[in-house]
Parts: sequence; structure tokens; C-alpha cells
Amino acid sequence: MEVKLFQKTQRDLAVSVNLVIDTYWEDGISESKMVEMIQKLYINNESKFLKNGKYTTVLRQQCGKRRLEVVSRVLNMDQMTASQSMYL
Repeated sequence: MEVKLFQKTQRDLAVSVNLVIDTYWEDGISESKMVEMIQKLYINNESKFLKNGKYTTVLRQQCGKRRLEVVSRVLNMDQMTASQSMYL
């Protein structure tokens, strides 16, 4: 599965997030691949993901609550891993 890392618009980003998560839910990709892709999308499109610390309106409308819950957990996993590695 190929997804562009750099998205042109928030709507394009939402379509990519939906594709990644839906493919994961349909067992088309592994959990680790889904996590990796969501993290890469976030890193390369942070300004299209968040505004004032919240998901953008376009992303909320296009992705929906369940998908954004998955995204939040993936991003929180990444932050927890980074903070834990500081103490190793």
C-alpha cells in the first residue's frame, strides 16, 4: 500500500488517514505498518493535522470519531515511547 507522505490539503490528508485505518481494519496491513504510516503522515503534515492543539475541522468531519481515536492512540504511543527512552 502506497500513501503520499506530503499531502497537499487537509482533505487529501483525511483521505489518506481513512485509507490507512480502513485497510488495517480490513486486515490489509499489519498493526505495526499502520502505526508507522500514521506517524509518518503526522510528522510530515503536522500543520494540517492540528490547529490550536486539536484536530482540524476538515479532519474531524472527514475521518470521524472512531478513526481519530485510533490516530490519537497511535500518536500517544509514540510520545510515551519517546519519553520512556529518555530515562533508559
